[in-house]
Amino acid sequence: MGVSLPSFPYPPEREGYWGPVTSTLNWCEEDYYATPYAAEIVNSFTNLAFVYLAYRGIASCIRNGHDMVFLFGFVSYLIIGLGSFLFHATLKYEMQLLDELSMIYTTCVLFYAIFAHRKSLVNAVLTGLFITFVAVFITSYYYYIKDPLFHQNAFALLTAIVFFRSLWGMEATLRPSICSKRPDFVPAPNKAEQARRDRRDLGILSFVWRKMIPIGMGSIALGFLIWNLDNIFCSTLRRWRHQIGLPWGILLEGHGWWHLFTGIAQYFNITWSIWMRYCVEGRQDEFEMVWPSIFTSVPAVERTEFTQPTKSPGHPPKKRL
Repeated sequence: MGVSLPSFPYPPEREGYWGPVTSTLNWCEEDYYATPYAAEIVNSFTNLAFVYLAYRGIASCIRNGHDMVFLFGFVSYLIIGLGSFLFHATLKYEMQLLDELSMIYTTCVLFYAIFAHRKSLVNAVLTGLFITFVAVFITSYYYYIKDPLFHQNAFALLTAIVFFRSLWGMEATLRPSICSKRPDFVPAPNKAEQARRDRRDLGILSFVWRKMIPIGMGSIALGFLIWNLDNIFCSTLRRWRHQIGLPWGILLEGHGWWHLFTGIAQYFNITWSIWMRYCVEGRQDEFEMVWPSIFTSVPAVERTEFTQPTKSPGHPPKKRL
């Protein structure tokens, strides 16, 4: 005899409070089945993950005095979550633009943070003007053609540029075999201190490659896969959801999972950028990545007092978080 979980059937779709759909996208979740005030209730409330992680990031920036550009990054990240919430709740085109363009602007902030850092005032201004032009062009052209594929490709390209430039900067800054050959390399005053620095930097690299990048990249890849499966097999998923009933059917809302996984990936991206900023500035001994558990917490860059030369990077003190 089979075991069935208690459930109740999906209510029929109804007329929504926000009126006709004007967005150019409408996802697989049925409209207004749960409440007339939220067109896609699961797709709306999964954006609370962005709100929570933005709160953690903003609080960390303020508490530790991180550069203002990263505070702007987390504020933009917060706007993504709020914009996406409003978009999925109303399915209005204006809210769609708030959601999608916030993604572009957040990536532009990270672009500026990486490419303008440690540059002359003139180069920093030129970088700012360039990325502002890119943001304005994408906004204007997307508003003109209203093709979601253009937005998605532009976002993917900007994200790839930021990610791979960050990878190159990390290796060039921390890998002893690479950074020691750079013309601006300043060796330690003695061999023991240089050996300590090399161990520290190799430890940071190991931590990033073993944990941060696999989880961050894995999250975006898994989210992208689920998003596409949700689009391709929408009719099948809708049938399955009705067969399973509520509340279990919400587990098959693929776009909601996309929000959760991409929210994690983008939070990791900003946090990683903060940490690499301190590494580029040679301040690895002043800050550390605090991450007590990959299952119950999120990483944060925290100020620390460096007292033990052999302290292993990437491993948080027990008192943190």
